[in-house]
Amino acid sequence: MSSIWQVARGLRASYRDSDLRHRVEQLNGRLDETLAPDGSANSDHAETAREYYDICSHLMIYGWGESLHFAPLTASESLEDSKLRHQRLMIDKLDLHGGMSVIDVGCGIGGPMRTVVRESGVRVTGINSSEVQLARAMSLTAEAGLSDMIDYVKTSFMDMGTIEDSTYDRAYAIESTCHAPDKVGAFTEIARVLKPGALLWGQEMCLTDTFDPDNAQHQAIKQELMRGIALRKIATFAEVNAALESAGFEVVEGNDRGTAENGSTTPWYQPMEASSGTRSSTLRGTPLGRRLAIGSARVAETLRVLPRGTAEIAKLLDRTAEAYVAGGKTGIFTPLYCFVARKPL
Repeated sequence: MSSIWQVARGLRASYRDSDLRHRVEQLNGRLDETLAPDGSANSDHAETAREYYDICSHLMIYGWGESLHFAPLTASESLEDSKLRHQRLMIDKLDLHGGMSVIDVGCGIGGPMRTVVRESGVRVTGINSSEVQLARAMSLTAEAGLSDMIDYVKTSFMDMGTIEDSTYDRAYAIESTCHAPDKVGAFTEIARVLKPGALLWGQEMCLTDTFDPDNAQHQAIKQELMRGIALRKIATFAEVNAALESAGFEVVEGNDRGTAENGSTTPWYQPMEASSGTRSSTLRGTPLGRRLAIGSARVAETLRVLPRGTAEIAKLLDRTAEAYVAGGKTGIFTPLYCFVARKPL
């Protein structure tokens, strides 16, 4: 994981010519708009999601590591080991092997990409609209000696017009298409750049069947999740499948891998709670660790080690973590709806 000094260097490099504090204030305003009734927010949601990751990524990496996604957890594994096991499952489900071309739809800072390249020998193209994340992905990939196997395209996955039809053998989208303002549109664009017969692995943030739209507590948690993760909407499993089918995919399988019957013996949100003594826990992700991060950021801002506004980013991410825990504990939300879909021949 990143050290606090790496966070400081990254923040200074990313926001040298901008007023971070003002940008965070604007982002909070845009996130509040996501809660407008009936999805009537006027702001460009794709732009909101991009700004969210531009601003928050450095602290996300500090708290969660290079692979910015959830994974099924077990008490015998560290969080990083659980994520690696989950990525290997994806590699297996996609049947990846050397010589294939693969697209990572919303590649973040490239943690899964580097695993995919190391373990399967495929060539990967990472798609991302966040300049901050792309810069970090390129740096980490160069450090890993994998730059010759990974390409990058700075674009939105809603419009990958610079990529020709039927280019890739496989695709995966890990916690990215949940941000799509139009899920059918996103899946249609992914289908366009895939070859006939190609497979897509997806990991979506979803409402479970436990969610009750008439339950005030459930609705309040849903709104906190939408705000904290920069989501315009949170789909159900059935809505994700319907969007895939509308885009022309055949749904091969779909499972909530955050449940015990699908391999998760420790709650997926456990690292964000107070340490319970399992290897999945990390101080940085716990409530105490997050409070320490906020306090440290305030001190570092005063000393001009970190730019002003860093503590506000930490507060935003702390609020988001609390929403994740609430969604997980009530059983109404999962970040681990994983599917395999095929583009027909």
